[in-house]
Amino acid sequence: MERELIVIVQPEVNLRATTEGIRSVAGMDVSSLADVLGSESATLQPLFGLSEERLRQQALSSTAETGVEVPDLSVYYRVQAPDDRLDDLAARLRELDVVTSAYVKPAAEPPLRLNNMMPLATEAPPVTADFTSRQGYLQAAPGGVDAVYAAGIAGGGGAGVGIIDIEGAWRFTHEDLTQNQGGVVGGTQSTDIGWRNHGTAVIGEFGGDRNSFGVTGICPDANVRAVSIFGGTGSAGAIRQAADLLNPGDIILIELHRAGPRFNFQGRLDQRGYIAIEWWEDDFAAILYATSRGVIVVEAAGNGAENLDDAIYETRPVGFPATWTNPFNRNNRDSGAIVVGAGAPPPGTHGRDHGPDRSRLDFSNYGSIVDAQGWGREVTTCGYGDLQGGSNEDLWYTDTFSGTSSASPIVVGALGSVQGVLRTQGKTPLSPAAARNLLRTTGSPQQDAPGRPSSQRIGNRPNVRQMLYRVASIWFHNQKVLYTYAHHTSQWAWAYIEDYGWARIKDGAPDGVTNLFVMMNKAKAKDLLVHVHIEAGLITTAYLL
Repeated sequence: MERELIVIVQPEVNLRATTEGIRSVAGMDVSSLADVLGSESATLQPLFGLSEERLRQQALSSTAETGVEVPDLSVYYRVQAPDDRLDDLAARLRELDVVTSAYVKPAAEPPLRLNNMMPLATEAPPVTADFTSRQGYLQAAPGGVDAVYAAGIAGGGGAGVGIIDIEGAWRFTHEDLTQNQGGVVGGTQSTDIGWRNHGTAVIGEFGGDRNSFGVTGICPDANVRAVSIFGGTGSAGAIRQAADLLNPGDIILIELHRAGPRFNFQGRLDQRGYIAIEWWEDDFAAILYATSRGVIVVEAAGNGAENLDDAIYETRPVGFPATWTNPFNRNNRDSGAIVVGAGAPPPGTHGRDHGPDRSRLDFSNYGSIVDAQGWGREVTTCGYGDLQGGSNEDLWYTDTFSGTSSASPIVVGALGSVQGVLRTQGKTPLSPAAARNLLRTTGSPQQDAPGRPSSQRIGNRPNVRQMLYRVASIWFHNQKVLYTYAHHTSQWAWAYIEDYGWARIKDGAPDGVTNLFVMMNKAKAKDLLVHVHIEAGLITTAYLL
């Protein structure tokens, strides 16, 4: 991915950029802008692909439909010019009155240092083995996210949920990615095998087919598609395209990071100092556009070993808008994204030890903006070929996919499972804000590691069972009632259900709060079993056995 020169124009200019040149619909003088571009044989293109009129109309329509103000993407442009001229051209553009901002964005990259596995030379067997026993992240909490439990609930495989992965390339012909895949729907795939292995591994974690061989995704019934940042799309343009293809409650996954200010935005082989992409103004606007439309955005925190609360991220870079504030501090502003860090898997996974389970891995970025964690090492999925290799990429699997890149798809899978259940039950799917809150208030807590205390926040590992208990409608059969409690100055009453814990009897429950509370006390006193229906954490119905 090449660097990008991003220009933000004053809204009142009402600029139009076409193949024929630039003009101001408002009648303002834009000749100085045309002269600078012409002197470099550069062209100005709307960053988000569509015409300015269409982008503005989309924003107005979305705001009218949802009541949530959508950012104006019509003022963002990309300058097409040789890479060695971008910095000087940005400096000249910043001197113009009609330009609010002009900055050069580092190339977006996948985390190649962590994922440099090579395929085995041995050819794959006639039938691939079942590798699900190696996917510990599917198992019960705290070691996994309990996708196994979700698979037994109607919709728990992500039925009716759309997911779009944003990065560079994929192998949609892989033998384990054939059932619910929609392919590449935007941009042009890179031909680089590093990008292709990366995208294939990502999708395998949540979208691997449910069958008798290979891997199984966390939410394999979801419809999975992809948008590439190549072919002139760019990261921000890809996010906008994906958002327009999805419905509220669907999910975008951003599998990118780029060089930040720690080392003056310079790319490094070790990728130290790389950060989440929302720090750049155009990417922030694109993410906010998506979440304003009700689409959940899951964003890798990055593998730069950075404290995203560090003061360095409060300094406005050259060329950013004068109104820019640090998005890593949500007290300033909030894109609505769910930011994911990388935690250690349970010690002994695949015979290796990366520290205490759920502790921060040394490469993972951390800070108050990070909402949740996933496995950052030892992820078994499609691609790379170090678990099963040979000459046919469609049969490749890996045991060692790593990084915030392997962590983020686990969070996507957990959310896909929950959204699938809610949709199957006819309920409104989680909004971006509700999804983030659910991840932050449930799950298996982060643990300390030597030199990496839990105060270096990467958040909890998702627990899909807990998440569903909180928001879905579930029957609990053959349960013991262990404790009861009533608040004597109100109608509130609680029961402790064996496999659930404390649940309050819903106000206005069909069987009546008092009647249900009497039933719970009888079950407790006589050691009888009950069937209990719990919806969004509240007891609505029960039957005494």
